[in-house]
Amino acid sequence: MFNSLYGVITGKFPKQVFIETNGIEWDLCVPDSNLDMLPNVGQEGRIYTWLQHTENAMALYGFATNEERMLFLDLLKVDGIGAKGAVKIMSAVSSERLSTVLENGDLEMLEKIPGVGKKTAGKMLLALKGKLTVPTGNTKTVSVNPKSDTYAVVVQGLVEMGYDKIQTQKLVADIVASMENDENFAKMNQTQKEDVIFKKALTGALGE
Repeated sequence: MFNSLYGVITGKFPKQVFIETNGIEWDLCVPDSNLDMLPNVGQEGRIYTWLQHTENAMALYGFATNEERMLFLDLLKVDGIGAKGAVKIMSAVSSERLSTVLENGDLEMLEKIPGVGKKTAGKMLLALKGKLTVPTGNTKTVSVNPKSDTYAVVVQGLVEMGYDKIQTQKLVADIVASMENDENFAKMNQTQKEDVIFKKALTGALGE
């Protein structure tokens, strides 16, 4: 329903931002880590949104970038972490740091994050390690090899099938490198190339 709101930032408070669009002032719950990423009060900016609608209430959550929102949605996949819990976690640690800790499987560091604890930390690793939509950073994604970026859709498809993201990135990069001197491959369009890479990945190391 809502992808983003563009307007004038009218207020910034802990875990809360106001933005006015066409005479309507919206009240959004925003992770503290996102506050400095947004324009100052009085300036125009865009806030990416997520609407929570329950039987008793509606709440609008906001994020400085689409990548921040994607990490938030990843956290919601963890059993026991709701929207407010995800905001609390993202407020306590930067998205880049949180993503790195998750990808490294650092259980001890996860347990130290306010609102997590030992039990939730274990669930987070089980649900998210190697499967983050945006593995690190506020505006960048991790790439083991730049060649894998060109085939990000292939990597994402394999990750959604349950394969480890880091392993998949390495494999895709290796396959692309091995196809560099293939004249038939070079003549294909991007969609055809992605199909070839995807099939090779499935029948290659991932299929072993």
